[in-house]
Amino acid sequence: MKYIVLVCDGMSDYPLQELGERTPLEAAKTPNLDFIAKHGRLGRVKTVPAGFIPGSDVAQMSIFGYDPKKYYSGRGPLEAANLGVELEDDDVAFRCNLVTTSADALTDYSAGHISTKEAAILIKFIDQRLGTNRIKFYPGVSYRHLMVIKRGAEEHLEALHCLAPHDITGKNIAKNLPKGDGADILIKLMEESRNILVKHEINTVRIDLKENPANMIWLWGQGKKPAMPKFNDKYNLTGSVISAVDLIKGIGRLLGLEVINVPGATGYYDTDYKAKARAAVKLLEKDDFVFVHVEAADEAGHNGDLREKIIAIERFDQLVLGTILKAFKGKRNSRILVLPDHATPVALKTHTADPVPFGMFGQDIIARGFLNYSEKEAQKSDLYFDKGYELMDYFIKDAS
Repeated sequence: MKYIVLVCDGMSDYPLQELGERTPLEAAKTPNLDFIAKHGRLGRVKTVPAGFIPGSDVAQMSIFGYDPKKYYSGRGPLEAANLGVELEDDDVAFRCNLVTTSADALTDYSAGHISTKEAAILIKFIDQRLGTNRIKFYPGVSYRHLMVIKRGAEEHLEALHCLAPHDITGKNIAKNLPKGDGADILIKLMEESRNILVKHEINTVRIDLKENPANMIWLWGQGKKPAMPKFNDKYNLTGSVISAVDLIKGIGRLLGLEVINVPGATGYYDTDYKAKARAAVKLLEKDDFVFVHVEAADEAGHNGDLREKIIAIERFDQLVLGTILKAFKGKRNSRILVLPDHATPVALKTHTADPVPFGMFGQDIIARGFLNYSEKEAQKSDLYFDKGYELMDYFIKDAS
């Protein structure tokens, strides 16, 4: 049996007046998602347990079949795993965003979705100026990077209260800085980064081009080294992960799955959707399981860009799901699971913990004849998982 999981990050949303009280998913043209609904099963799943901040780290862990209450330790360590950064048991890893600030406010959580090449230069520059024998900065993809504090757990830095920059866009910086014992360490680094980055030639050029400069780092998503059982030990399946995002790839590496870097995968609107789908089809010639993650709809939600969110959903439907459905048409030994990890409503520009719709199609999955794939239609289903990590068990072992 072949198992295919397709995640359109942040696809779920709320009804909008400008769409006639429809969600972006309802407004988008999604013939392939609708095919799944009509010829397979719909349901809903709560991927973010109560008490957790609704983020992709927690939600994706649930989708992979792992209970965040048992295994989650923070976003930073998951991204460290993909960057090849080995953490000691008492190290604390932080996500490090390059952001844009203006006066006293954080104006862009992504520094204009800075290029990976430019960002790497800036992060290496920061490491030269602010790094020590204990503090180290590592470049990642676009605005997403990593900082590790050796022996940070000795000061309980993993327990700090740190906010994600995409949750405070447009808000006052001073009111949203890290809080708790030891927060002064982070605040000092963040404040010093403003003095260092504003003078870098990359940022002066970006200002001349009217692009958002990367004039500050923002530290958040901290945690210690996690320990999770391998995916193969849990499900007895070989598998791979396709994503442009360090977080998803890091989870894959920790679970012992093969991580595939697809040329043209960017983690933004311009990602090569079809290349991801073709890579998945190729991988399933040898693997039992493939997990494909597409980030674009989530980025559109954070940007409050309704048009781009609808386009991202339609491209996911046509180029990812459509390509895979065509490749597996008539093959009985396969199952497809498609879903968002969480909602990222364009009106809020951040994640929510609402249950999200999922669709299943394939061998032994009995068609229920739903009208379409949407949040509203999924509410008509009696299939609901309050514990998100149980969905993978159902998909692989019990679905019918």
